[in-house]
Amino acid sequence: MKKADKKKTIAGKSILSFILILVAVVQIFPLIWLINFSLASSVEMFTKGLLIIPKKIQWGNYIKAYVDGHFLLYLKNSVLINVLAVVLVIFISIMAAFACKRMYWKLRGFVKIVLLLGMMIPIHATLLPNYKIYSSLDITDTLWAVLIPYVAFSLPQGMFLMTSFLDAVPEELEEAAVIDGCGIYRILFQIVTPLLKPAIATVSIMTFLNNWNEFIMASTYLSTPKWKTMPFSLLEFTGQYSSNYAVQFAVMALTAAPAILVYILLNKHITKGVAMGAIKG
Repeated sequence: MKKADKKKTIAGKSILSFILILVAVVQIFPLIWLINFSLASSVEMFTKGLLIIPKKIQWGNYIKAYVDGHFLLYLKNSVLINVLAVVLVIFISIMAAFACKRMYWKLRGFVKIVLLLGMMIPIHATLLPNYKIYSSLDITDTLWAVLIPYVAFSLPQGMFLMTSFLDAVPEELEEAAVIDGCGIYRILFQIVTPLLKPAIATVSIMTFLNNWNEFIMASTYLSTPKWKTMPFSLLEFTGQYSSNYAVQFAVMALTAAPAILVYILLNKHITKGVAMGAIKG
């Protein structure tokens, strides 16, 4: 390679690196801003500047958020609801994808289209109709009030990815299993499901992240602390005439921490799964 070409390559890489670093800083700045404000006092928040240099780091904001914000109760509810949502989405999307892709029946194409159309409907567009139905069934302020919409609106995306990955599973494996006397459920859960591990990981992570910080539906359907989720901790420090903003920032930091941790640890599965699903789709 000529020296001129080498210089152009180095210059190009340097410019690209600078742009990527700039984009990364812009993306991560809200998190830095959140943590910065959570360690200051409420009075210091009204000073000028994007960031604050606290006179004294207020670790007490996190202690107050943890104790008075009912952190453990709301964390338990959030984990339980999200784990159940992930399990149900995985279970139903695998069966639906297999039924629409591998089984031959008259309405399979229509059913697949109807299920995938759910990706076009915003989750909050059904807020009032769902509330009316839940009130009639007397299931408001229960686990099912939030679990049902979380599963319903995560299912189309889950089925889309499962269907894409199922294309890569050879049908000959299933035919051989039928010859050996396997039933449909044994074929599905013992032969096909283990081959869908990348899709299962991707759908699990995306379902968890999408539902973790959801608040509007939860605040509409839940009224007592029994099933309230993490975002409700924020309301514990909101008054009629004033709010403890510093502690609210600490609550937001604690609420965001599990989702950020999951994303950091499993980021490669998200990227790999979505990319493979897009190629196969």
